[in-house]
Order: sequence, then C-alpha cells, then structure tokens
Amino acid sequence: MLYPDRRRPVTTMTTGLLLVLALLSATGPFATDLYLPSFPAMTGELGASATGVQLTLTAFFLGMGAGQLVFGPLSDRHGRFRPLLLGSAGFVLASALCALAPTLEVLVAGRLIQGLSASAGVVIARAMVSDLTTGATSARTFSLLMTIGGVAPVLAPTVGGFLAEGLGWRGVLWVLAGLALLMFACVAAVAGETHPRVHRSSGPLLAGLAEVLRNRKFTGYVVLFASSFGVLMAYISASPFVYQNLMGLSASMYGLAFGINAMGLVGAGFISARLAHRVPPRKTVTVAVSVLLAMSLAILALVALSSPPLLLAVPIFCAASSIGFIMGNTTSLALAEAGQAAGSGSAALGSAQFFMGAVVSPLTGLAGGGSALPLALVMTVCALLSVAALAATRRRRPAR
Repeated sequence: MLYPDRRRPVTTMTTGLLLVLALLSATGPFATDLYLPSFPAMTGELGASATGVQLTLTAFFLGMGAGQLVFGPLSDRHGRFRPLLLGSAGFVLASALCALAPTLEVLVAGRLIQGLSASAGVVIARAMVSDLTTGATSARTFSLLMTIGGVAPVLAPTVGGFLAEGLGWRGVLWVLAGLALLMFACVAAVAGETHPRVHRSSGPLLAGLAEVLRNRKFTGYVVLFASSFGVLMAYISASPFVYQNLMGLSASMYGLAFGINAMGLVGAGFISARLAHRVPPRKTVTVAVSVLLAMSLAILALVALSSPPLLLAVPIFCAASSIGFIMGNTTSLALAEAGQAAGSGSAALGSAQFFMGAVVSPLTGLAGGGSALPLALVMTVCALLSVAALAATRRRRPAR
C-alpha cells in the first residue's frame, strides 16, 4: 500500500507529473463527452425523455461539485496524495456501476457517485499545480494543463460516436471504466506529495474555504470561471440534439463536428500558454470574455431570426474557442488570491463550475430536442454574468 509520507516529496513540476495532472483534469470531458453521441439511443432504450437522459449529466456535475468541497479541504489538511488515490479508486468502481445500471434511475445514482469520487482528481490536480508554480509560470502551466487535457473533448465525442455505433451506449460506459482504471494506475505510479506538513491546515475542515470566499477578487474570479463554464456546458449538453436533430448529422459526424469545436478550444489554450509570459492573464481574459458575449448574442440572433441551423456552427466554434483563453488564466488569477489554501480555493472553483453545469444541462433541454432557443438563451445569460464578474474583480480606486 502507498502512503504519502513514504514517497519522495515533489517540489518541481516534471513532464510526467504534468501529463498525469492533465489526465486527471480531463476526467470531466471524458466522463461527459464520451457518451454524448449515445444520448438519442439512450432515450429510446431506457424509455426516457431528452431531459431525463440529461439528468445523468446533472447528477455527475452535482457529484463533482459536492465532492470537491470535501476533497479540496481534505487535501489542505492531509496532503494531496492520499485523498487523490482514494478518489481515483472510487472512480473506477463507480464507472463499473454505471455501465451495469439496469434503469435510468440507477444510472443517475451511479453518475452521482462517479462524480463524487472523480472530483478528487480534478480539484487536487489544480491544487498541486498551485503548490509547485507561481505567477506567469502558473498561468502558463494551467493553460498547458487544460490544453493537454483538452485532447479529451477532441477525441472523446469522435471516438464515442464510433463506439456508440459499434458497441452501444453500455459499451461506451465500459470504455470509460477502463479509462478510470488507467487514471488510477497513473496516480499510483507517478504522483507524489506536493503539500508539505508545514503548510497543511489544522483548524476546522472548511475554515480555508470560508477564508478564500471572503476575498472579493477571488469570489469574482470564481463566478467568472463558473459562468464561462456554463456557456460551454450549455453547448455540450444541447449539442447532441442541435447537431443531430436540427442539423441532421449522424452520431459519427456529430462526434467529428464536436471534435472540431474542441480543437478550437485546445488551440486557444495552447496560444494562451504561449502568451502567458508576454501578455498579462487578466488582459487575455478581458478580450476573450468580450468575444464570448458577442458570439453568444450572435447565436441568439440567428435562432430568433429562424436562420438555417448550420449557420450556428460558426459562432458556436468561436464561443468554444474563446473559453480556451479564459479557463486557465482565470484559474491562475483565482488561486493566486488563495495562497496556501490552494486546495480550498480549487474546491471553490471546481464546485462552482460543476454546480453551474448541473443547473445549465437540463435547462437546454426544456424545449425538447427540436429547438436551439434554450441553448441560445442560457449561453447569453451566462456570458453576461461572466462580463459582470470580471468587472467586479477590478481594483477599487482608493477613496480621496
């Protein structure tokens, strides 16, 4: 058995560790995007509505949000490695449960447990980056982390589309269980302890969380992070129906289209990482949030004017790409405000992100699978919230 105190402490970010953390950060995309092309088939086999199937996404996001509020503070108190290993093991077992689920209700419950356990990898990966990097290096590392991890949304829906046609939706979930096992093996083999005992918290478990949330700028960045993710999740949860039902694409063609949009997000993250040492992260975020709002309004206008559904593909691609400039830089800006309570700060970021996803996912299906209006409205509201949150993080001018 592996104990953190018997492992060599990690003090620098190595390539191997970065790759493992990127894999952990990709848990969300793997667990959501891989089975998205199966949604229409699942509605038929399980006898569920579009909103009912989307509840499997909601349950996963609720689990991810709640779990991070536990694993983040735990990692501040007990170190990063042991909670990470425990959560990774739970993710494997929960993934197998989902693949075996006989009914929609059991699948929803399994996805909730899956989210709770998988949250450890997501929240602790961010905290470990914050332990080992600062400043522009931190912004660059977070952008690289999300760029490498962004391979998941490029590959997952494309592969998931082909798997759905060949193996069915249960086969897709078994593939996800295999990926969970790979994550567990990588954590056990490569990860180490990055949070030394001298920096660990000793007070109430949630004291660090309360402390970081009292920081106005940190809270503003949390809202910005979550609302930007809300735009992305509105698109992700509605995309199977928008691309397949409205645009008329097959499951495999939908996966390809989704992959192209994800490549835009990944490419933006790579460019953002290259810019980190030359352009202040806040300036990059400001430009990207403006683009995000403009593209969301463009989608709303196209839907309101009953334009051909294929025209939506262009602003959707631009909106997804702009988020690649936002997420990594906002994470760096937020955790710089969190200080030694990086686990709690990461928990606040991740919980807000996935709670937003849990709210957004069912909203985009309110009109069934035959309208893009809910998608356009949700994206626009979330983009407006992103703009307001960014404005709230400005430095206050000293009173004269």
